[in-house]
Amino acid sequence: MLEDKNQNRTSLADLGEFGLINHITKYFTISNASTIKAIGDDAAVLDASQKQTLISTDLLIEGVHFDLSYMPLKHLGYKAVMVNLSDIYAMNAVAEQITVSLAVSNRFPLEAIEELYAGIQLACETYKIDLIGGDTTSSTKGMLLSITAIGKAAKEDIVFRDGAKPTDLIVLTGDIGAAYLGLQVLEREKQVFQINPQNQPDLDNYTYLIERQLKPEARKDIPGLLKELQVKPTSMIDVSDGISSELFHICTQSNVGCKIYEDKLPLDPQVISTCEEFELDSTTIALSGGEDYELLFTVPIDDYEKIKGNPNFSIIGHITEKSQGLELITRGGQEIPLKAQGWNALKNS
Repeated sequence: MLEDKNQNRTSLADLGEFGLINHITKYFTISNASTIKAIGDDAAVLDASQKQTLISTDLLIEGVHFDLSYMPLKHLGYKAVMVNLSDIYAMNAVAEQITVSLAVSNRFPLEAIEELYAGIQLACETYKIDLIGGDTTSSTKGMLLSITAIGKAAKEDIVFRDGAKPTDLIVLTGDIGAAYLGLQVLEREKQVFQINPQNQPDLDNYTYLIERQLKPEARKDIPGLLKELQVKPTSMIDVSDGISSELFHICTQSNVGCKIYEDKLPLDPQVISTCEEFELDSTTIALSGGEDYELLFTVPIDDYEKIKGNPNFSIIGHITEKSQGLELITRGGQEIPLKAQGWNALKNS
Protein backbone atom coordinates (compact mmCIF):
# COMPACT_ATOMS: atom_id res chain seq x y z
CA MET A 1 0.00 0.00 0.00
CA LEU A 2 0.97 3.67 -0.26
CA GLU A 3 2.94 4.85 2.74
CA ASP A 4 5.29 7.72 3.48
CA LYS A 5 8.70 6.21 4.12
CA ASN A 6 11.19 8.63 5.61
CA GLN A 7 14.81 7.55 5.42
CA ASN A 8 15.87 10.51 7.57
CA ARG A 9 13.78 11.47 10.56
CA THR A 10 14.15 14.96 11.98
CA SER A 11 12.31 15.47 15.25
CA LEU A 12 9.90 18.42 15.25
CA ALA A 13 11.00 19.17 18.79
CA ASP A 14 14.48 19.99 17.46
CA LEU A 15 13.03 22.86 15.39
CA GLY A 16 10.48 24.29 17.79
CA GLU A 17 7.16 25.81 16.70
CA PHE A 18 8.53 28.97 15.07
CA GLY A 19 11.37 27.13 13.43
CA LEU A 20 8.88 24.64 11.99
CA ILE A 21 6.60 27.40 10.69
CA ASN A 22 9.52 29.21 9.04
CA HIS A 23 10.78 25.97 7.53
CA ILE A 24 7.53 24.75 6.01
CA THR A 25 6.30 28.13 4.73
CA LYS A 26 9.48 29.60 3.24
CA TYR A 27 8.61 28.57 -0.32
CA PHE A 28 5.05 29.92 -0.36
CA THR A 29 4.53 33.02 -2.52
CA ILE A 30 1.78 35.66 -2.70
CA SER A 31 -0.61 35.69 -5.69
CA ASN A 32 -3.41 38.09 -4.68
CA ALA A 33 -3.29 41.87 -4.36
CA SER A 34 -5.76 41.62 -1.47
CA THR A 35 -3.07 39.94 0.66
CA ILE A 36 -1.27 42.85 2.34
CA LYS A 37 0.55 40.82 5.01
CA ALA A 38 0.71 37.04 5.15
CA ILE A 39 2.80 34.91 7.54
CA GLY A 40 5.33 36.51 9.86
CA ASP A 41 3.39 38.85 12.12
CA ASP A 42 0.76 38.58 14.86
CA ALA A 43 -2.04 38.56 12.31
CA ALA A 44 -2.51 38.58 8.54
CA VAL A 45 -3.72 41.77 6.86
CA LEU A 46 -6.19 41.64 3.97
CA ASP A 47 -7.56 44.46 1.83
CA ALA A 48 -11.32 44.53 2.42
CA SER A 49 -12.01 46.20 -1.00
CA GLN A 50 -15.59 46.82 -2.11
CA LYS A 51 -16.50 43.13 -2.17
CA GLN A 52 -17.98 40.86 0.46
CA THR A 53 -15.80 38.31 2.24
CA LEU A 54 -16.62 34.60 2.42
CA ILE A 55 -15.06 32.25 4.98
CA SER A 56 -15.23 28.46 5.20
CA THR A 57 -13.39 26.06 7.50
CA ASP A 58 -13.02 22.29 7.85
CA LEU A 59 -11.39 20.02 10.41
CA LEU A 60 -9.87 16.72 9.21
CA ILE A 61 -8.96 14.06 11.77
CA GLU A 62 -6.79 11.01 11.16
CA GLY A 63 -8.83 7.82 11.45
CA VAL A 64 -12.10 9.67 10.86
CA HIS A 65 -11.59 11.66 7.65
CA PHE A 66 -8.43 10.10 6.23
CA ASP A 67 -6.32 6.94 6.49
CA LEU A 68 -2.57 7.43 6.04
CA SER A 69 -2.05 3.77 5.15
CA TYR A 70 -3.16 4.66 1.60
CA MET A 71 -3.44 8.47 1.62
CA PRO A 72 0.04 9.94 0.90
CA LEU A 73 0.67 13.07 2.96
CA LYS A 74 1.23 15.20 -0.14
CA HIS A 75 -2.17 14.15 -1.46
CA LEU A 76 -3.74 14.84 1.93
CA GLY A 77 -2.39 18.40 1.94
CA TYR A 78 -3.71 19.02 -1.57
CA LYS A 79 -7.12 17.48 -0.87
CA ALA A 80 -7.56 19.38 2.40
CA VAL A 81 -7.22 22.65 0.49
CA MET A 82 -9.68 21.48 -2.19
CA VAL A 83 -12.31 20.65 0.44
CA ASN A 84 -12.33 24.28 1.56
CA LEU A 85 -11.94 25.98 -1.82
CA SER A 86 -14.95 24.02 -3.06
CA ASP A 87 -17.14 25.70 -0.43
CA ILE A 88 -16.06 29.14 -1.65
CA TYR A 89 -16.72 28.29 -5.30
CA ALA A 90 -20.12 26.91 -4.24
CA MET A 91 -21.06 30.47 -3.25
CA ASN A 92 -20.18 31.67 -6.78
CA ALA A 93 -17.12 33.43 -5.35
CA VAL A 94 -13.35 33.57 -5.88
CA ALA A 95 -11.06 32.02 -3.25
CA GLU A 96 -7.93 34.02 -2.40
CA GLN A 97 -6.41 32.95 0.93
CA ILE A 98 -6.16 30.02 3.34
CA THR A 99 -4.94 29.46 6.89
CA VAL A 100 -3.62 26.05 7.95
CA SER A 101 -3.58 24.71 11.50
CA LEU A 102 -1.92 21.41 12.28
CA ALA A 103 -1.62 19.17 15.34
CA VAL A 104 0.66 16.11 15.12
CA SER A 105 1.96 13.44 17.45
CA ASN A 106 5.66 12.69 17.84
CA ARG A 107 5.45 9.81 15.35
CA PHE A 108 5.55 12.41 12.56
CA PRO A 109 9.07 13.67 11.74
CA LEU A 110 9.83 16.91 9.91
CA GLU A 111 10.07 15.05 6.60
CA ALA A 112 6.41 13.97 6.90
CA ILE A 113 5.30 17.56 7.55
CA GLU A 114 7.33 18.69 4.53
CA GLU A 115 5.37 16.21 2.39
CA LEU A 116 2.05 17.50 3.74
CA TYR A 117 2.97 21.12 3.06
CA ALA A 118 4.28 20.24 -0.41
CA GLY A 119 0.70 19.23 -1.25
CA ILE A 120 -0.69 22.40 0.30
CA GLN A 121 1.84 24.49 -1.64
CA LEU A 122 0.95 22.74 -4.92
CA ALA A 123 -2.73 23.50 -4.31
CA CYS A 124 -1.91 27.15 -3.56
CA GLU A 125 0.19 27.51 -6.72
CA THR A 126 -2.36 25.75 -8.93
CA TYR A 127 -5.36 27.71 -7.64
CA LYS A 128 -3.53 31.03 -7.04
CA ILE A 129 -4.23 30.97 -3.29
CA ASP A 130 -2.15 32.67 -0.58
CA LEU A 131 -1.24 30.91 2.66
CA ILE A 132 -1.58 33.70 5.24
CA GLY A 133 -1.34 31.99 8.63
CA GLY A 134 -2.38 29.19 10.95
CA ASP A 135 -0.98 27.32 13.92
CA THR A 136 1.02 24.23 14.79
CA THR A 137 0.85 22.24 18.01
CA SER A 138 1.34 18.75 19.37
CA SER A 139 -1.25 16.00 19.48
CA THR A 140 -1.39 13.03 21.83
CA LYS A 141 -2.63 10.83 19.02
CA GLY A 142 -2.31 11.11 15.25
CA MET A 143 -2.84 14.14 13.04
CA LEU A 144 -5.48 16.86 13.00
CA LEU A 145 -5.58 19.31 10.10
CA SER A 146 -7.80 22.39 9.95
CA ILE A 147 -7.94 24.72 6.96
CA THR A 148 -9.89 27.94 6.60
CA ALA A 149 -10.50 29.42 3.15
CA ILE A 150 -11.25 33.09 2.50
CA GLY A 151 -12.90 34.32 -0.68
CA LYS A 152 -14.41 37.43 -2.19
CA ALA A 153 -17.34 38.27 -4.42
CA ALA A 154 -19.49 41.23 -5.33
CA LYS A 155 -22.64 41.24 -3.23
CA GLU A 156 -24.85 40.74 -6.28
CA ASP A 157 -22.87 37.67 -7.42
CA ILE A 158 -23.06 35.60 -4.21
CA VAL A 159 -25.36 32.56 -4.41
CA PHE A 160 -26.95 30.99 -1.32
CA ARG A 161 -28.80 27.71 -0.84
CA ASP A 162 -32.21 29.29 -0.24
CA GLY A 163 -33.13 30.78 -3.62
CA ALA A 164 -34.43 27.79 -5.62
CA LYS A 165 -37.91 28.27 -7.12
CA PRO A 166 -40.41 25.81 -8.67
CA THR A 167 -39.63 25.10 -12.36
CA ASP A 168 -35.91 25.92 -11.85
CA LEU A 169 -33.61 23.42 -13.53
CA ILE A 170 -31.26 21.35 -11.35
CA VAL A 171 -27.76 21.32 -12.85
CA LEU A 172 -24.67 19.30 -11.87
CA THR A 173 -21.07 19.83 -12.95
CA GLY A 174 -18.81 16.91 -13.90
CA ASP A 175 -19.67 13.36 -12.86
CA ILE A 176 -20.41 11.72 -9.52
CA GLY A 177 -19.80 8.53 -7.55
CA ALA A 178 -16.16 8.01 -8.50
CA ALA A 179 -14.60 9.29 -5.25
CA TYR A 180 -16.68 6.96 -3.09
CA LEU A 181 -15.78 3.96 -5.23
CA GLY A 182 -12.12 4.97 -5.14
CA LEU A 183 -12.34 4.77 -1.35
CA GLN A 184 -13.92 1.29 -1.56
CA VAL A 185 -11.11 0.08 -3.84
CA LEU A 186 -8.43 1.46 -1.51
CA GLU A 187 -10.11 -0.06 1.56
CA ARG A 188 -10.29 -3.44 -0.19
CA GLU A 189 -6.61 -3.33 -1.16
CA LYS A 190 -5.69 -2.30 2.40
CA GLN A 191 -7.40 -5.43 3.75
CA VAL A 192 -5.63 -7.61 1.20
CA PHE A 193 -2.30 -6.00 2.13
CA GLN A 194 -2.89 -6.61 5.85
CA ILE A 195 -3.42 -10.31 5.15
CA ASN A 196 -0.49 -10.59 2.74
CA PRO A 197 2.03 -7.70 2.73
CA GLN A 198 3.76 -9.27 -0.28
CA ASN A 199 0.65 -8.78 -2.41
CA GLN A 200 1.08 -5.68 -4.60
CA PRO A 201 -2.22 -4.03 -5.60
CA ASP A 202 -3.19 -3.88 -9.26
CA LEU A 203 -5.05 -0.59 -9.57
CA ASP A 204 -4.89 -0.06 -13.35
CA ASN A 205 -8.65 -0.50 -13.77
CA TYR A 206 -9.42 2.10 -11.10
CA THR A 207 -7.11 5.03 -11.94
CA TYR A 208 -9.89 7.61 -12.33
CA LEU A 209 -11.69 6.47 -9.18
CA ILE A 210 -8.52 6.62 -7.06
CA GLU A 211 -7.56 10.02 -8.46
CA ARG A 212 -10.99 11.37 -7.55
CA GLN A 213 -10.55 10.09 -3.99
CA LEU A 214 -6.91 10.98 -3.37
CA LYS A 215 -6.50 14.12 -5.50
CA PRO A 216 -9.85 15.78 -6.19
CA GLU A 217 -10.06 19.14 -7.93
CA ALA A 218 -12.34 21.97 -6.84
CA ARG A 219 -14.43 23.64 -9.59
CA LYS A 220 -12.69 27.00 -9.69
CA ASP A 221 -13.76 27.34 -13.33
CA ILE A 222 -17.51 27.35 -12.71
CA PRO A 223 -18.13 30.85 -11.24
CA GLY A 224 -16.23 32.41 -14.17
CA LEU A 225 -17.99 30.19 -16.71
CA LEU A 226 -21.42 31.08 -15.34
CA LYS A 227 -20.58 34.79 -15.54
CA GLU A 228 -19.41 34.31 -19.12
CA LEU A 229 -22.71 32.58 -19.95
CA GLN A 230 -24.63 35.35 -18.15
CA VAL A 231 -26.22 32.83 -15.82
CA LYS A 232 -26.67 33.44 -12.10
CA PRO A 233 -27.83 30.34 -10.19
CA THR A 234 -30.78 30.73 -7.84
CA SER A 235 -29.12 28.32 -5.38
CA MET A 236 -25.87 26.38 -5.25
CA ILE A 237 -23.99 23.88 -3.05
CA ASP A 238 -20.90 21.72 -3.40
CA VAL A 239 -21.21 17.93 -3.56
CA SER A 240 -19.27 16.77 -0.52
CA ASP A 241 -21.90 14.54 1.11
CA GLY A 242 -23.71 13.03 -1.92
CA ILE A 243 -26.28 14.79 -4.09
CA SER A 244 -29.25 13.40 -2.12
CA SER A 245 -28.04 15.20 0.99
CA GLU A 246 -27.15 18.33 -0.97
CA LEU A 247 -30.60 18.45 -2.57
CA PHE A 248 -32.15 18.13 0.89
CA HIS A 249 -30.17 21.20 2.00
CA ILE A 250 -31.28 23.24 -1.02
CA CYS A 251 -34.91 22.13 -0.88
CA THR A 252 -35.21 22.59 2.89
CA GLN A 253 -33.68 26.07 2.85
CA SER A 254 -35.57 27.10 -0.30
CA ASN A 255 -38.86 25.59 0.94
CA VAL A 256 -39.38 23.60 -2.28
CA GLY A 257 -39.40 20.02 -3.58
CA CYS A 258 -37.61 18.43 -6.53
CA LYS A 259 -37.61 15.70 -9.12
CA ILE A 260 -34.36 14.23 -10.44
CA TYR A 261 -34.08 11.64 -13.17
CA GLU A 262 -32.04 8.45 -12.86
CA ASP A 263 -31.13 8.40 -16.54
CA LYS A 264 -29.72 11.95 -16.33
CA LEU A 265 -27.15 11.24 -13.60
CA PRO A 266 -23.64 11.60 -15.10
CA LEU A 267 -21.51 8.49 -14.41
CA ASP A 268 -17.98 7.74 -15.61
CA PRO A 269 -17.58 4.31 -17.29
CA GLN A 270 -15.21 3.24 -14.46
CA VAL A 271 -18.02 3.93 -11.99
CA ILE A 272 -20.41 1.70 -13.90
CA SER A 273 -17.92 -1.18 -14.34
CA THR A 274 -16.70 -1.02 -10.73
CA CYS A 275 -20.27 -0.98 -9.39
CA GLU A 276 -20.89 -4.17 -11.35
CA GLU A 277 -17.70 -5.73 -9.95
CA PHE A 278 -18.57 -4.79 -6.35
CA GLU A 279 -22.26 -5.65 -6.90
CA LEU A 280 -23.33 -2.14 -5.98
CA ASP A 281 -26.20 -0.11 -7.43
CA SER A 282 -24.66 2.74 -9.45
CA THR A 283 -27.63 5.06 -8.81
CA THR A 284 -27.31 4.61 -5.04
CA ILE A 285 -23.58 5.35 -5.26
CA ALA A 286 -24.22 8.43 -7.40
CA LEU A 287 -26.84 9.77 -4.99
CA SER A 288 -25.12 9.01 -1.69
CA GLY A 289 -21.39 8.61 -2.43
CA GLY A 290 -20.01 12.03 -1.60
CA GLU A 291 -16.53 13.62 -1.84
CA ASP A 292 -16.99 14.46 -5.52
CA TYR A 293 -16.54 18.23 -4.94
CA GLU A 294 -18.63 19.04 -7.98
CA LEU A 295 -21.18 21.86 -7.84
CA LEU A 296 -24.94 21.35 -7.76
CA PHE A 297 -27.04 24.39 -8.59
CA THR A 298 -30.41 25.57 -9.83
CA VAL A 299 -31.10 28.05 -12.62
CA PRO A 300 -34.30 29.61 -13.99
CA ILE A 301 -35.81 27.55 -16.80
CA ASP A 302 -35.35 30.58 -19.07
CA ASP A 303 -31.58 29.91 -18.93
CA TYR A 304 -31.96 26.48 -20.53
CA GLU A 305 -30.67 27.63 -23.91
CA LYS A 306 -27.53 29.10 -22.28
CA ILE A 307 -26.44 25.89 -20.58
CA LYS A 308 -27.81 23.08 -22.74
CA GLY A 309 -25.12 21.09 -24.50
CA ASN A 310 -22.32 22.59 -22.39
CA PRO A 311 -19.90 19.71 -21.59
CA ASN A 312 -19.41 21.01 -18.03
CA PHE A 313 -23.08 20.64 -17.11
CA SER A 314 -25.75 17.95 -16.80
CA ILE A 315 -29.37 18.93 -16.25
CA ILE A 316 -30.56 16.22 -13.87
CA GLY A 317 -34.01 17.44 -12.85
CA HIS A 318 -36.12 20.37 -11.76
CA ILE A 319 -37.48 22.09 -8.67
CA THR A 320 -41.14 21.51 -7.72
CA GLU A 321 -43.57 22.81 -5.13
CA LYS A 322 -42.74 21.73 -1.58
CA SER A 323 -45.90 19.61 -1.40
CA GLN A 324 -44.51 17.26 -4.08
CA GLY A 325 -41.55 16.27 -1.91
CA LEU A 326 -38.14 15.12 -3.14
CA GLU A 327 -38.34 12.34 -5.70
CA LEU A 328 -36.16 10.24 -7.96
CA ILE A 329 -37.75 9.26 -11.27
CA THR A 330 -36.34 5.85 -12.23
CA ARG A 331 -35.52 4.73 -15.77
CA GLY A 332 -38.82 2.87 -15.70
CA GLY A 333 -40.76 6.01 -14.75
CA GLN A 334 -41.33 5.02 -11.13
CA GLU A 335 -41.29 7.81 -8.52
CA ILE A 336 -39.18 7.00 -5.42
CA PRO A 337 -38.74 9.34 -2.41
CA LEU A 338 -35.15 10.61 -2.13
CA LYS A 339 -33.30 9.84 1.09
CA ALA A 340 -30.37 11.85 2.43
CA GLN A 341 -27.87 9.04 3.03
CA GLY A 342 -24.61 10.88 2.59
CA TRP A 343 -21.75 11.34 5.04
CA ASN A 344 -22.73 12.35 8.57
CA ALA A 345 -19.62 13.57 10.37
CA LEU A 346 -21.09 13.00 13.84
CA LYS A 347 -22.83 9.69 13.13
CA ASN A 348 -19.97 8.13 11.17
CA SER A 349 -17.30 9.02 13.69
